[in-house]
Amino acid sequence: MWALILEGLAIGVLLGLTGAGGGILAVPALMTTQGWTVAQAAPVGLLAVTLSALVGTFEGLFKRIVRYRAALWIALISIPTARYGVHLADIVSPVWLTLAFSLVMLIVAYRIFFNKVTDHGNAPCKVNQTTGRLIWNVKTASFLAGIGVVAGLLTGLLGVGGGFVIVPALRKFTDLDMRSIVATSLMIIFLIGGVSISAHVLDGFQYPVSVTLTFVLACIVGMLIGRSLMQRIDSNKVQKIFATTVVGVAMYLIYSALMG
Repeated sequence: MWALILEGLAIGVLLGLTGAGGGILAVPALMTTQGWTVAQAAPVGLLAVTLSALVGTFEGLFKRIVRYRAALWIALISIPTARYGVHLADIVSPVWLTLAFSLVMLIVAYRIFFNKVTDHGNAPCKVNQTTGRLIWNVKTASFLAGIGVVAGLLTGLLGVGGGFVIVPALRKFTDLDMRSIVATSLMIIFLIGGVSISAHVLDGFQYPVSVTLTFVLACIVGMLIGRSLMQRIDSNKVQKIFATTVVGVAMYLIYSALMG
């Protein structure tokens, strides 16, 4: 049980710091300590990440750094693909699902570690420097919709919250500052996660109460710690640590899937 609490705290801290780190590690953490498959771990990990993201969303709204129109638009577009992702998770072999999950993790880690996700000078979605809000037009709506399609599919399929796609995508396609990106990502994770959780419940998934409650509470506490630390830690260092951790977890999952 202590291992579960420590995992939850660490995942919550990463989620609070990066807006992306928690979800991608929740599933493999639960697989390791509980002996679950991806399909078993994904709904529990997603619930913990989603409720933790809700806490971060309230904080971001209070500080007025959440771009809530963008979050609502991305989440709305993600609904059909999130539902389809949940359906795919039920029919794809656990081994292939684990390998696919690991591949996505390696790609994301590579892009974060080598800083291939920031291009503010040519960002297609611009911010009004007076208001700090995105300038809405067809291009902005289209790029954000694309983020929603991909994030929704991966959230439903892998139960990872989507933040590991949303944050790099917002860094690439917008010139929002990092604080707004993280806060907006947390709101999107909450909205998309809520849809995917509903789909899991409708499909008859039964949450193990003791494990789920312990993990969720630990993640929420970790989220609060991470948000309080964000102003004191250099974001580039956090991203590099996150990327390195993700590579290690991905390699372990590949080994366990192939040797199992």
